[in-house]
Amino acid sequence: MKEINKFFKSELTGWKVFDVIWLGLATAVILGLSIYWEDTWMSLVAAITGTWCVILTGKGKRSSFIFGIINVVFYAIVAFEAKYYGEVMLNVLYYFPVNFVGWFVWKKHMNEKTGEVIKERLSLKKSLIVYVLTAIAIFIYGFILDRLGGNLPYIDSMSTVISVVAQILSIKRLMEQWVLWIVVDVVTVIMWAVHFAQGGETIATLAMWAVYLINAVIMFIRWYRESKNIKGVE
Repeated sequence: MKEINKFFKSELTGWKVFDVIWLGLATAVILGLSIYWEDTWMSLVAAITGTWCVILTGKGKRSSFIFGIINVVFYAIVAFEAKYYGEVMLNVLYYFPVNFVGWFVWKKHMNEKTGEVIKERLSLKKSLIVYVLTAIAIFIYGFILDRLGGNLPYIDSMSTVISVVAQILSIKRLMEQWVLWIVVDVVTVIMWAVHFAQGGETIATLAMWAVYLINAVIMFIRWYRESKNIKGVE
């Protein structure tokens, strides 16, 4: 019980007016669009939990992984119905177990005063190495998908590879994750916008990814500022 009380106290610590407004506004927009367009309840649950997950991740709160686990399950179902099988596999086979890993790793690096995870960033040299290796992996995986006859192999590869790398950086509490999330979010917003334009009932999912993109930009700025006085990871 003491551990649970400590957790909730930490989660409620350090909230600023902007954080509360941003969380409430993002939730309200998704809820409003879902009701107006009569979206499915499953898509709505996936969108709201996903939104809370990324915003709480930006805040450095461990509860982000709880909402992340719920989001993964519902989003995988929505993606399966939309026939985005790559998204399904990415979420079920990778994001689902990794959320549990993140929960325990972040626990060891929490700032008790702020209630947030301690944020770090790589040196410029090491961040460039990460980006170059990611680009090489995208090309190799895209080539493989192309040989297998996949649809839009290099775009599919970009979304998958960058997501995997960004999640690893997130678990390691590194600011560079947000650069990669911005790229992923742009690509995925386009993907779901096309699906919606073709008659798909996924406005909540599209809105979720739009929120992801805005949030990634906001959190890139925040993490860059808050990690600037921390020695780069060696």
